Amino acid sequence: MHLHLLTLVALCGACCVAAGPSYSLRGSWRVSNRNGSLKLPGTVPGCVHSALYQRGLIQDPYYRYNDLHYRWISLDNWIYSTDFKIPFNVSEWQKVKLIFEGVDTVAEILFNNVIIGKTNNMFSGYSFDITGMVRDTNSLKLRFQSAVQYAELQSRAHTRYSVPPNCPPKEQNGECHVNFIRKEQCSFSWDWGPSFPSQGIWRDVRLEAYNISHLNHLTFSTMYDNASLEWNIEIEASFDVVSSKPVGGQVTVAIPKLKIRQQYNIKLQQRQRVVKLLVKISKEVAVETWWPRGHGNQTGYSMTVLFELDGSLNIKKSAMVYFRTVQLIEEPIEGSSGRSFYFKINGLPIFLKGSNWIPADSFQDKVTSERLHRLLQSAVDANMNTLRVWGGGIYEQDEFYELCDELGIMVWQDFMFACALYPAEKSFVESVRAEVAYQIRRLKSHPSIIIWSGNNENEVALSINWFHIKHRDLKTYINDYVTLYVKNIREIVLSEDKTRPFIVSSPTNGVKTMEEGGISKDPYSSLYGDVHFYDYASDCWDWQVFPKARLVSEYGYQSWPSFSTLEKVSSKEDWSYTSHFSLHRQHHVNGNNEMLEQAQLHFRLPQRTDPLLKFKDTLYLTQVMQAQCVKTETEFYMRSRSEIVDGKGHTMGALYWQLNDIWQAPSWASLEYGGKWKMLHYFARRFFAPLLPVGFEDKGVFYVYGVSDLHRDYNTQLTVRLYNWRSLEPLCSLVTSSTVIKAGQAVVLYEKPVLELLGRCGDCTRETCVISFHLSTDSDLFSPTNYHFLSSLKDAKGLARANITVNISQKGDLFVFDLKTSAIAPFVWLDVGSIPGRFSDNGFLMIEKMRSVLFYPWKLTSKSELQQAFSVTSLADIY
Repeated sequence: MHLHLLTLVALCGACCVAAGPSYSLRGSWRVSNRNGSLKLPGTVPGCVHSALYQRGLIQDPYYRYNDLHYRWISLDNWIYSTDFKIPFNVSEWQKVKLIFEGVDTVAEILFNNVIIGKTNNMFSGYSFDITGMVRDTNSLKLRFQSAVQYAELQSRAHTRYSVPPNCPPKEQNGECHVNFIRKEQCSFSWDWGPSFPSQGIWRDVRLEAYNISHLNHLTFSTMYDNASLEWNIEIEASFDVVSSKPVGGQVTVAIPKLKIRQQYNIKLQQRQRVVKLLVKISKEVAVETWWPRGHGNQTGYSMTVLFELDGSLNIKKSAMVYFRTVQLIEEPIEGSSGRSFYFKINGLPIFLKGSNWIPADSFQDKVTSERLHRLLQSAVDANMNTLRVWGGGIYEQDEFYELCDELGIMVWQDFMFACALYPAEKSFVESVRAEVAYQIRRLKSHPSIIIWSGNNENEVALSINWFHIKHRDLKTYINDYVTLYVKNIREIVLSEDKTRPFIVSSPTNGVKTMEEGGISKDPYSSLYGDVHFYDYASDCWDWQVFPKARLVSEYGYQSWPSFSTLEKVSSKEDWSYTSHFSLHRQHHVNGNNEMLEQAQLHFRLPQRTDPLLKFKDTLYLTQVMQAQCVKTETEFYMRSRSEIVDGKGHTMGALYWQLNDIWQAPSWASLEYGGKWKMLHYFARRFFAPLLPVGFEDKGVFYVYGVSDLHRDYNTQLTVRLYNWRSLEPLCSLVTSSTVIKAGQAVVLYEKPVLELLGRCGDCTRETCVISFHLSTDSDLFSPTNYHFLSSLKDAKGLARANITVNISQKGDLFVFDLKTSAIAPFVWLDVGSIPGRFSDNGFLMIEKMRSVLFYPWKLTSKSELQQAFSVTSLADIY
């Protein structure tokens, strides 16, 4: 059914002529495979896998080994078809267009049994003129070709030289030649995701009819003129003029809250016409700016643009307009041979705190508004202000960016190229150019997007020769790289969007990369640009292994999701860390062993004999390890913002890999598939706090830095307490004299040799004691309480199994968990199974006898349900 007849524009007065009807074809279609052996209804937007699942023809694709069992779906060729009646008189309109906002991916389109075009790019929109073909009753058919087979054919046709990589590592159970198709790269598999190369119509499809002229798109950008001290709005409108003579008229731009109403005369020529308008806002008008989360309000204004054209044609467009500036500062640094790399928003330096975003599902039709909102709200609830939309996934749906605008999440937007080299044939480059222009026009009005990045890790791949290309052939691949990212993508970005910076790759050396011709000799340099850093073999508790870089846009460690998440897609025989299922779900080479090896550096591995308990304990320990590792690394970057050591430092961003999961499996994510918070996400809420104490050791000296993301200076006191593992009463406590922490800075608050500190507290050794510390200000502002382990916890003496009891009570829409412990308990983990929601804190070191924690349910639940599902684990419980 197609019940989506919309008028494109609201009209004023009886004399006005409608801009034309828009008729959406979303809804129920017919789906069949190429030989007709399978025929079923399917939904648009949607994909074949979802259609098969909804009809009960396949199981949950994520269940056990179904990514292998259902490979046949992606290897077949599928057909989407529909018949529809047009609910308006076609003869009344001069032109009718068929518009696809997203086709996944390779398809031949037939309208009334006539081929009208083909698609081969998932990321572009497509428009077809069907004026002479449309009837009252019509048929529309899309004949899809397997993306896997298409990619292979394109690779074979590229006979002059190979374009690596050919295939993913065998552990990923993936498909080959994904770099030859403009499709979601991770749909062919990744080291955290399955291979489900889908087919379908993944975004809206509609008909638009019009006379005289039609507004194809309207984009706008806000800019601040430093000379006149005024805000300007640049508006660009693209029209299709079907009138045989020029079309004149007037444009009115109105922003009621700013009392702005400006009018312009325009004249449109036949066929396509671009109109550019400049709206100048007097400096006398008090414009409120848009700020990232934690730095101010996300103020926006409702703007309408009304085109009143000849023939009594009125076209009205409404949008939210935001005012903010963004600068990427790359300038010399005193005491360093490199350059800075940090962002100023509205002239204020901002430390990027956040993570990396991957597609929320292998099947985009499952990504509902509720899921999007929950994931993005979880990011800001963990004090994040930035997400990097990674270049191997998709350009996200409009609602994603609208939510980021509203929530104050800055978006680092990659173009969709990742971990591969790509062909540079004319047809491929032309497809990419159309894709890039389409996406910039779609997205550039969003204040949340602060940078465009050409690709993910492809500069590094060439620079350090990931793919073992023979030296004599490197020039060919370098030329292809420069052609694609510098001569084409960069050129389009600079032409289409002058309001935000562009970098060719991530990681990159920024301006130095451009000085070196688009590929730097050392893209991992800590003296320039951004860095990606992974090291699973070194001890993650040793902060000296981490790069003191300008900005770190990827880093992380794996963990497993909770048992309640895995249970939904597994069976009892799978519930072992060494089961075939556990190995199948691990797509990172040697990943399961790496987690245990890292954990074993500081913890004893689970020792309980019950196999299921041991499995659950191991899942828990991987989350403990991940949280502690990422905490140590992030805190190093947070405290490095205000110092230069050996030319390195002024770190101004920490975006760990990764925020969310695409399925139920081990990964680097802090949010499990379904949105449940891992221990790391609770840690992130603390280590991204606006006021944070960071403790660490260097050459036997214990330091505490105060780190501030606040907008003014604060007089701050540091409280340090030492506890014996055997007692809930502190052995000793000290409070420093008041020290000023300047806005946005990190400063040393405490410095004391560990032995001297231990000596002050009597009976205390590294193995028997633990340090806790927090900051307080003269304005009743407190930091989270942090801690520092003086030894590995496997060597801790006096650490006993705590008896932790809970009393659950309801308080309005929330639940209060009152905890009581018999002993100090590290990494206390509260779990309510599959009941959706989050705690106010979790994974904490419990050093007080009583503690209250809130639970925020995401759907209706009860005290009795929570009591039945509740369990609590702390470190000593797994031995």
